[in-house]
Amino acid sequence: MHRPPHEPVRPGRTPAPEQADPLVLGALLARHGWRRRGGSPGTSYSRWTPPEGGGTSLLLPASRSFPDSADLLAEALTALERSPAPSARDILLSLRVPGDEIHWTRDVPEPAVPAAAWAAQERLRAGARALLLAAALAAHDRAGYHGARHRRPAEAVLDGLLAGPAPGGRELTVFLPVGPGGPGPEPSGRTVTTTLLRALYAARDATDHQRATGGRDAFAAAVEDGVCQELTEALGTLLRGSAGIRVTLHWSPVAGPPEGFAARPEPVEFTPGDLPALREAGARYIRDEPSVPVRLTGAVVRMRRDDPAGPGVVRLRVLDGAEVPQVRVALGEDDYRIAGHAHLVGVPVRVTGRLESRAGFRRLAEACDVTPVQVDEAERDRLLKSLHENLDLFQDTGGDDGSDG
Repeated sequence: MHRPPHEPVRPGRTPAPEQADPLVLGALLARHGWRRRGGSPGTSYSRWTPPEGGGTSLLLPASRSFPDSADLLAEALTALERSPAPSARDILLSLRVPGDEIHWTRDVPEPAVPAAAWAAQERLRAGARALLLAAALAAHDRAGYHGARHRRPAEAVLDGLLAGPAPGGRELTVFLPVGPGGPGPEPSGRTVTTTLLRALYAARDATDHQRATGGRDAFAAAVEDGVCQELTEALGTLLRGSAGIRVTLHWSPVAGPPEGFAARPEPVEFTPGDLPALREAGARYIRDEPSVPVRLTGAVVRMRRDDPAGPGVVRLRVLDGAEVPQVRVALGEDDYRIAGHAHLVGVPVRVTGRLESRAGFRRLAEACDVTPVQVDEAERDRLLKSLHENLDLFQDTGGDDGSDG
C-alpha cells in the first residue's frame, strides 16, 4: 500500500524469539550505542545496557544453541519493547525486516512551539523520502532529469520502507528491506541503498569541485553515479532552514555489506553553503535533458477544445511506449476526431511524437499519426467501463485544463 511521505510506519508486533538471531541483535545493540557488560569472547551470555543508562538491562545468549536461549531472547525482546530508550524502537524495527538502516540528522534549532516541531518533522520526512525516490529512479535508469518517467516502479520499491519517529525534525531513521525487487526491472531495496550512497558521495565531490574551481563538469559526470535533478532538489529541501544535514548508512547485519562497499560507510554531510551549487546543477539537469522521440499507445481519458471544430488537447493514460503514467497531447482537427471516435468505442490510440523534457516528460509535442488500436474484449470492456464512469470528462469545453498530465 502506498504511504504518503509524511506518514510514519507503526512499529508493529515484536519479532518472535525463534526469529531473532542473537548475533544480529548484538550487532544492532552495539550499533545503537548499547554497552556490553561482560560476555567476553567464548562465554555463553552477555549483558547490555542502553547508552542513556536507566534500569533497562538485557541478558543475551551467545547463540540459540543453549537450552534457555529462547527464554532469554523473549525476555530481551520484551524489555526492548518496554524500554524508554529512543534506540529500542529502531532496534526492533531492524529485527522485524532485515534491511539497511539509513539515518538522517538535520541541524535545526529546538522548536519553540508544537507547530514548528510538526513543520520540521514534515520537512525531514519529505526530504528523506524524496532522496530515496531519487535513488530509486536512478537505480531504474541513469538520467540528469527523470520527471514523470519510471516513477511508478520507483515508488513501488519505497512501499516497503519502515520509518522511525522524527522528534523535533532533527533525526529520522528509515529501514529499506534487502529482499529482491518486484517482477520485471524493478530495483530492490538494497539496490536503492547502494545507489543512494554512490549518488551522495558523487554529489558531495561534485559540489566541492564546483565550489573550489567554478567548474561544472563534475556534476555532468556524476549522473553515471546516480546524481540527478531530483536528488539535488531533495538535498535542497533538507538543507533549507537548517545549519546542515548528515546521512549515515548501516548495512543490514543479516545481509552484510554488498561487494565493493566499505563495511562502515563514511557519513555524508551537506551545508547551506552547498545550496547554490546544488540549485544550479538541478536547473542545468532539467535544461540539458533531451526530449525523447516515442511511439506510444494510450487510452484517451480527457478531451478539451475551445470550439466545436478545430484542434484540441487530449490526455492519454499510457499503456505502452513510454515510462510515464499520462501525457497531454495537442492534436489537429482530424487527429482529434480520430481520438474521439476511439474513445467512444473504448479502444486506445497509437501516436507518434516527442516526449518533452521541459514539461517533466508529461507532454507529447509534434504529435501525429493518431491511429486506433485493436484490443481484446476484456480490455475493451474495461476501457468502456472507465468511459461510462467519467462521462463528464469527454466534452468539448472552452479552454484547456492547464494540467501537465
